[in-house]
Amino acid sequence: MDITSLLRKNLESIQEKIRAAAERAGRSPHEIRLIAVTKYVDVPVVRQLVELGQRALGESRPQQLWQRHALLGELPIEWHLVGPLQRNKVRKTLPCATWIHSVDSLALLADINRIAGELGLRPNLLLEVNVSRHPSKHGFPPQMMEEVISQLENFPDVAICGLMAMAGVEGDLEGARRDFRALRQLRDQLAPLAPPRVSLRELSMGMSGDFEIAIEEGATMVRIGSALFEGILKEHS
Repeated sequence: MDITSLLRKNLESIQEKIRAAAERAGRSPHEIRLIAVTKYVDVPVVRQLVELGQRALGESRPQQLWQRHALLGELPIEWHLVGPLQRNKVRKTLPCATWIHSVDSLALLADINRIAGELGLRPNLLLEVNVSRHPSKHGFPPQMMEEVISQLENFPDVAICGLMAMAGVEGDLEGARRDFRALRQLRDQLAPLAPPRVSLRELSMGMSGDFEIAIEEGATMVRIGSALFEGILKEHS
């Protein structure tokens, strides 16, 4: 099977799993957006994926996002930065990324807000929360989030759209379900406290191994890489 056929097969399989998980949870599949994490494959494969209709693409490293944004600039791609962002990389990242999923400190948020204002941009941001409380994970501590929400009116040049989290390091699906449920419950607690301009509608959670559980627990964005490129990765290794 050629790469385009494999990509189409994998994409359709994931879309079907998204649909089934949404229906199990009594949700519409249209509430869930697939973010295809393309760090695993080279640019020609990314181009084929876009040609198949997948326009929301994610990168984990700012440097790779910059490169691919430049190389694929003629395509109608909505780029998402899903990995950590250092403050010294904000200025170069903002013109490339429509969404940043990994805002994990007020200092980073302040820098993004200031530079976005200088550049005349209004990026969509998600606040990353360390719901698993594991020391290896990025994100705001859950117990700090009420304080964070109370300060969001101080950042008028960004659109704060929701929360993001990764499941803990245990690797078991029940642990992942617990973490995803905790993020949804936290969002529901925080939403009434948010300033009028701040929406916490989006929940970015779930990856290749646990995205169906994430959807069942309320995810609106799932970040899928390796499952999308199954078979293709082996050919390119």
